[in-house]
Amino acid sequence: MEQIREWIELAARGIEALAVAIMVFFIIIETGRWGLLTLRKFKGGYERYRIMLGKTLLVGLELIVAADIIRTVVLDLTLKNIGLLGGLVVVRTFLGWTLTVETEGRWPWQTKQKDS
Repeated sequence: MEQIREWIELAARGIEALAVAIMVFFIIIETGRWGLLTLRKFKGGYERYRIMLGKTLLVGLELIVAADIIRTVVLDLTLKNIGLLGGLVVVRTFLGWTLTVETEGRWPWQTKQKDS
């Protein structure tokens, strides 16, 4: 049983590391791309940069929450940890909503407008 707990903890840490790696990788790539677009005087480069950073953060947050859920539910299921996890999910949901508004210009529950 102890070996299974160790594997689950390792999996949760792996998911967290993947989240950080994805965020760092795409931040570096998109910052470089934004720099090139700025040097070429491309209009809309900054807006594209902000959108990609927002989407990168959303993916990273989703993975981090997944790791926390795995760790809390499987390894340390206490009322205190469930409360902390609930608070984390509320904060992540709020951040997700605000990032969606910033990147897509609409609330997550609104339908996308079709381009004419």
